[in-house]
Amino acid sequence: MTQAAARTDEGWSRLHPLTPLLRGGRFVIVLFAVLGQQGLRAAEPVLLAAVLGLGVPAAVLAGWLSWRAMRYRLTPTELQVESGVLTTRSRRVPLARLQSVDVVRPLLARLLGLAELRMEVVGGGAGAEAPLSYLSEDDAEALRVRLLQLASGGAAPDAGHVEPPERVLVVVPGGPLVWSTLLGAPVQAVVALLVVGGVVAAVDLSYVPGLLLASLPLLFGVASFAVRRILTEYGFTVAEAADGLRLQQGLLDKRSSTIPPGRVQTVRTSQPLLWRPFGWVRVEVDVAGYGAGGGEQQPSTGALLPVAPQDLAERLVARVLGGPLPLADVRPPRAARLRAPASYRRLALGLDDRHLVSAYGIATTTTDVVPLAKVQSLRLTQGPLQRRLGLSSVHVDTAGRRLPGTVALHRGDAEGRVLLGELTERAKVARAVDAGEVGRAAAPSGPAAP
Repeated sequence: MTQAAARTDEGWSRLHPLTPLLRGGRFVIVLFAVLGQQGLRAAEPVLLAAVLGLGVPAAVLAGWLSWRAMRYRLTPTELQVESGVLTTRSRRVPLARLQSVDVVRPLLARLLGLAELRMEVVGGGAGAEAPLSYLSEDDAEALRVRLLQLASGGAAPDAGHVEPPERVLVVVPGGPLVWSTLLGAPVQAVVALLVVGGVVAAVDLSYVPGLLLASLPLLFGVASFAVRRILTEYGFTVAEAADGLRLQQGLLDKRSSTIPPGRVQTVRTSQPLLWRPFGWVRVEVDVAGYGAGGGEQQPSTGALLPVAPQDLAERLVARVLGGPLPLADVRPPRAARLRAPASYRRLALGLDDRHLVSAYGIATTTTDVVPLAKVQSLRLTQGPLQRRLGLSSVHVDTAGRRLPGTVALHRGDAEGRVLLGELTERAKVARAVDAGEVGRAAAPSGPAAP
């Protein structure tokens, strides 16, 4: 780590000294946003001066006291964090439970050369996250490397250690990202409004103004979603690093996250209807340790590739999962056409010793890939109509929580029971093989043979 991090006694370190200034600046921005232009014009000069003269220094002082009270220390087994001005809070993050370490660079922090380190441990949820804000960019990156190295069972790198350079695999261009986003929810919302508006206009034209007024919140929400996704995923880059796949994204707030080897629970490839003429697909991953809550500490989208040609996406998915994948070419029985007439042509299944592939969907075609070593539970379900048609579905659950469980839909009743037993046995073998490979990778190498 660099000397920018303030050192204290017994190996403790403090956050960057500019942290109070950054937190005070955020308070000022929020204050002006709340008051607004009209509020500033209408406010009494004396009152405004008092608010700015007392509120801003108070915010900076509170930030300074919080900075002085917060310190952290990294040991070979855990990250220790202490904070609190009046009441001291002590947090211990066992490195054995550490799942992800992200470096986030909000816009204001980037202007000061600072970054935030966000960690998540097994268990997910807001209580499982341990952010350190703010560190210098070099300190944040160095601490991220040390945390991941210790969490994987290796020794902490030396102070002079230089990490091997990343190898860029994919850079998502801005044009396809913008157009694919607009061809998603925004276009679907407009089409839905046109259909509803046409029906309403056919009944009574006097209802149209009310419908347009009622649709404004929907249009605003869709536009906000599109802008947020573009800002979050702009400049999306996938690179191969020593500790896994490195994802970098963001236009205003830069985020750098790492997908460690062996942590992927499910990979989902989806293709909306309007993307098919362009051959675009979206790839999302469910990584152990990332919660499903919507807090800001969570990864923004879960995307491995926001948009990419299908052949490029398939190659990257195979690279992430460590080998070629089985083809989804096992179709359901013809009775499934009665249960799912619209999606029957899309239903397919593929299985080998390491992966399960399930394809489904109507307007949006989706393909899920689950490493069998990550399977947590298996279930066989059968609804009333399925029972009458002799069908059943097999559900596969993993430790991930971002994506719902994978389902092999509408298989024959006998086929579903055989599939359930086969998945159970193959998952056991895959876990044993995976544990053996992890053990060999973590074992220290012995002396060379004479």
